[in-house]
Amino acid sequence: MSRQFFVSLDGPKGAGKTTLLEAITKVLRADNKKVIRLCEKKSDPYRGETMALVNKLARNPTLDLEREVCVRLADSRAWISRHVLTKQPVDCIILMDRWYPSDAAFRRMIPFAEILQLNIERNVRTPDLHVGVVTAPDISWARAASRSRGLGSTVISKLEEHVVCTAAFEREIANHDWILCRNEGTIEDATMQVISEIYKVPGCP
Repeated sequence: MSRQFFVSLDGPKGAGKTTLLEAITKVLRADNKKVIRLCEKKSDPYRGETMALVNKLARNPTLDLEREVCVRLADSRAWISRHVLTKQPVDCIILMDRWYPSDAAFRRMIPFAEILQLNIERNVRTPDLHVGVVTAPDISWARAASRSRGLGSTVISKLEEHVVCTAAFEREIANHDWILCRNEGTIEDATMQVISEIYKVPGCP
């Protein structure tokens, strides 16, 4: 492989993205692949300012404020694209925990087509493979509740909201032909599905 191969894993809370990322990383490294794991929120130097807006949006939802959040996130991804992704080794596989597809789950008023355009206009890096990780909402909600940080979330605080965001995300997976990974069985099954999809893409060994 003579270029970076960029994979994003996105989805609602509790769908098991982080666990899946860890398992995928282990399998790829065992196959002698150079893997770089990144997380959007940890790579974003403006995260604190953006989350202050997200908190404000949660208290007082308005169309203009949600648009401002979407713009800020797109600007941050553009920064990450230029200053973080370009610094990674040429022959690596980059696994990103959340990228712009996640906005399809969490934004309520702004159509995802508009969010996508915001990211395109800013030259946000397009993944070679988009993976949408989902479960039935009751399963991911229960998983989220069992985590050490529990159900704490700025954006989603009720099961009903989680059901809506999961359905919205699944619609966009279908609309954009992203890879759908139903992470409801064993982690091994979900891992091998994603590994198989990575190896199918031209340019990745």
